[in-house]
Amino acid sequence: MAKSDITSWIEANADIFTHMSRKIWENPELGYAEGFASALQICTLQEAGFQIRTQVGDVETSFIAECGSGHPIIGILGEFDALPGLSQEVSPVHQPLVKNGPGHGCGHNLLGTAGVEAVIALKKRMEAEKIPGTVRYYGCAAEELLSGKTFMARAGAFDDLDCALTWHPGSRNTTSNVRFQALSAIEFYFSGVTAHAGSAPHLGRSALDAVELMNVGANYMREHVPDGTRIHYQITNGGMAPNIVPDNASVYYFLRGGSRTQVDELQARLIKIAQGATLMTETTVRWEIKAGCYDTLPNLVLNEHMYLQAAAAGQMEFTEEEELFAKRLCQTIAPVAAEAEKDGAKLDSLLDSRFYHDVNQVGKPFGASTDVGDVSWITPVGQVTTTCAPRGIQVHTWQATASFGSTIGIKGMHHAAKIMALAAYDLLRNEDGILDRAKAEFAASTNGFCYRAGIPDEVKPPKL
Repeated sequence: MAKSDITSWIEANADIFTHMSRKIWENPELGYAEGFASALQICTLQEAGFQIRTQVGDVETSFIAECGSGHPIIGILGEFDALPGLSQEVSPVHQPLVKNGPGHGCGHNLLGTAGVEAVIALKKRMEAEKIPGTVRYYGCAAEELLSGKTFMARAGAFDDLDCALTWHPGSRNTTSNVRFQALSAIEFYFSGVTAHAGSAPHLGRSALDAVELMNVGANYMREHVPDGTRIHYQITNGGMAPNIVPDNASVYYFLRGGSRTQVDELQARLIKIAQGATLMTETTVRWEIKAGCYDTLPNLVLNEHMYLQAAAAGQMEFTEEEELFAKRLCQTIAPVAAEAEKDGAKLDSLLDSRFYHDVNQVGKPFGASTDVGDVSWITPVGQVTTTCAPRGIQVHTWQATASFGSTIGIKGMHHAAKIMALAAYDLLRNEDGILDRAKAEFAASTNGFCYRAGIPDEVKPPKL
């Protein structure tokens, strides 16, 4: 009966967390500025009897909420930051709520809320059965900037965990067996000499020329990097006017690779290219590492266990209205059919309610990155995605923002909360030795590795 009590509690109290997720969706905040979302979750957890520790890792909006005592210590990871430029109504037509405003195109309004929902449901069960152990919810800032958890990890916030669970909104229910890429985010600031570009160009030394030459060098480097490597950049300052030789210019790089070591090597090569650009332009350069997250290390034992909770969590069901919304939303993108028939399984609906667990995907590289990777090299981490959007809708789009604010996203959120709470309940009791097996897999996978943050000690988190 205990597990059904957990799901029943979540169903009976669903409106509380539906409201929370919608309030966060209606008030999107960028990384390190999530004051509203952080405060809302803290208030709810305090009212539920959790002890709160704020400003974890010197990040103003990050916090830890804890109940219970002693081991095992089970963590559930949450996020709540939005993305720039993705403001959108809950509509299948592109209608920004705020022109060029932020929006929850990655569903973090759902992600963190499901974690809060799960730990409160779990606390109720722990108290009813007098289950020993500790449950923590980690309110993690700035996942979209790929550094919030890194600052927390650098401060030792995850060191004593026995394991952690998390999830992500997606377009199907599945275990996250793939390996997300490691990443470094680094901004280069070039300085030169200003001059009149028409009457005295010989007196100027263009910082923008240095940026452009650096980008040329980086693009030539693409031919000589390991398969799967990704290099993205954005010119963040290109000068003030065409007739002024710019004395300051900057460029922001994301470097992705299969491992932290691989990205560190790529970063060292890119720095040499920047230094070469200064020699060609008689400028100078400094740089700042803003993120340095690890690749994710999947834990098959935990992922499999989360998958096994899907039956107890109940089948997801969608209404005709939601099916129509999904269809109209998918008509704004192309091609949809290939995605809907992915893996050779033709679907009757764009809203996929089945649950997938493909062990053949374990460790296969995936192009995106997440700072969950840092945690996964400190403690075993289990992760799933749930259906919060139609098949074919990609995160970081206005279509995703629309879906993650809809009842489709809400249903996926509650489903994820049930799965995490049910899995954590078994882990607290070490049912069938599940926690021991997860830790044994982690020990074998890491083979004595000692985590060291990819962000240098002298780099501090941004302030509100």
